[in-house]
Amino acid sequence: MIVDAQVHLWAADNPDRPWPAGGRGLAHRDVPPTVEETLAVLDGAGVDRAVLVPPSWEGDRNDVVLDAAERHPDRFGVMGRIPLAPAAAWLLSGWRESGLLGVRITLHREPWRTAFATGGLDWFWAAASALELPVMVYGPGLSSPLRTVARRYRGLRLVVDHLNVPLGATGADAFAHLPELLALADLPNVAVKASALPCHSAFCYPFTDLHDPLRQVVGSFGPARVFWGSDWTRLPCSYTDNLRLITEALSFLGDAERELVLGGALLTWLGWPRVVKGQTTT
Repeated sequence: MIVDAQVHLWAADNPDRPWPAGGRGLAHRDVPPTVEETLAVLDGAGVDRAVLVPPSWEGDRNDVVLDAAERHPDRFGVMGRIPLAPAAAWLLSGWRESGLLGVRITLHREPWRTAFATGGLDWFWAAASALELPVMVYGPGLSSPLRTVARRYRGLRLVVDHLNVPLGATGADAFAHLPELLALADLPNVAVKASALPCHSAFCYPFTDLHDPLRQVVGSFGPARVFWGSDWTRLPCSYTDNLRLITEALSFLGDAERELVLGGALLTWLGWPRVVKGQTTT
């Protein structure tokens, strides 16, 4: 089974459902992807499932992705968003009943980055740890403080998105932070998402400058804690070439390791069963 660890779905900015200020300038594309388009992309590459993630530019909304997952439970799961304010803590208690596999937060922009640095998210870490809630987090430049969080809150099931590569960084600059990321590997409650990586390569497929960083990541975390993902709406290459990076280009991966990275490990980490409504996708 192949599972894409990150796919965005969103709805257009309009008066009935307005985005936060500045959101339009952050969207990956002008026309939002549809569920049908997304399924066609997955099917064209032979990908069985995808984790749907509401994008930050749309605000703290889960309606679009939850609707898609309800209509296609054998194809989609959801890592939802919640407001990062203590008053929203009650939303976490029923996370699984609300149709979520977990929660995703992003710390690369304000005000969330400052809130994290000043302890303003301690309530979230504590609640997520107590619930053993899977949390995906994108925090470029924050691998070391995230290590402190993961050590303090051992119940957290933390996934560091995009290997914490900064937006816009390519080639060697993209992985200048790699030692700090690898230092997280000794914590069993931390995994990493190898997603959107062609965005950070200076080359076309087979993206040779990604091979050694990925070898180090898999060597440190092990294939059971490395999850492939696309973030396909911002890829500079075809969806298939992004997948081929794992299926064909990385010669250091054996068959069993590749199966884990391509989805087997993610299903286990998120507690997402292979059998959904009596059907098994293989």
